[in-house]
Amino acid sequence: MNAAMRTGLWAVADAGLFHLDVTAEIAKAELRLVEEHLNCIAVNPTEGGRIYVGMRAGGVLRSPDYGNTWRDLHLPETDVYALAVAPLDGCLYAGTEPSKLFKSTDDGETWREMAALRQLPSAPSWSFPPRPWTSHVRWIAPNPADADLLLVGIELGGVMRSSDGGESWEDHRPGAQKDCHALAWHPVETQRAYEAGGGGTAWSRDGGATWTPADEGRDQHYTWALAVDPEDPDRWFVSASSGPGRAHSNGDAQAFIHRWEGKGPWQKTGREPLSSMPYALCFTRDRLFAGLRDGRLLASDDRGETWVRIRVEGPPLAGLRTLNAA
Repeated sequence: MNAAMRTGLWAVADAGLFHLDVTAEIAKAELRLVEEHLNCIAVNPTEGGRIYVGMRAGGVLRSPDYGNTWRDLHLPETDVYALAVAPLDGCLYAGTEPSKLFKSTDDGETWREMAALRQLPSAPSWSFPPRPWTSHVRWIAPNPADADLLLVGIELGGVMRSSDGGESWEDHRPGAQKDCHALAWHPVETQRAYEAGGGGTAWSRDGGATWTPADEGRDQHYTWALAVDPEDPDRWFVSASSGPGRAHSNGDAQAFIHRWEGKGPWQKTGREPLSSMPYALCFTRDRLFAGLRDGRLLASDDRGETWVRIRVEGPPLAGLRTLNAA
């Protein structure tokens, strides 16, 4: 990688929202929002500098200027676990606990609940193991080529699919993981979808209608973060550990980043296990980044063959939860 090439990243960590200016092996971190209850972030791909954050007990905030100023968008629910901006029409989606999905067509000025989601037959059975009386929308994935096609992951409940922008829903999709942690579409082969879940991984070749489990070669089935190679729909990455206790503990996560190519099987990247769980994976240009729970930032310029640790200058990224391209 050319050392002069710069990459911008957003990171959510314990202290708040960080902007990272990354060169070859250094990331300059600047804290743009001091807020310990941040859960998630979405970046508007068509409006330069416009970002959104979701919080526990705080709803959704919007910034029009790269995080310099913020405004409360008055979402009807306060505990926000997922945000997404649809690439085609710019609709803003917010997912909450309890499991509800809200949609805004005017940049968050007004919201409408997509109430049909809660009317699915499986909804009474949704239950998040640490708080079994509730569940939440863990991931929202609008399709990059069809504004009406939408996937929503419920933790724990499954992968739900809408073909009309959230007005109606198909219940948990055959073959997908019910304990959904992350979802993604391929940006070019837009019928390809991918999932990382608490019991393994799955992918779809028909727009999320049906799913095929993809677990061969991986002895760690608690998967968390997910990234798809933008140049190859048959190459994708997940982080994995042996179970939730090890993955989310302050001890030794014994985690790996796994790579799937072609027809598989999964292969571990890196020679040694990681002591902290990779909570975030993110592709920018030709570079793959991994953000670890303990605040370490790793990067690979060769699709996971080798990794380098990026030195973070500035406030520490302890408790890093998400990475997004700026």
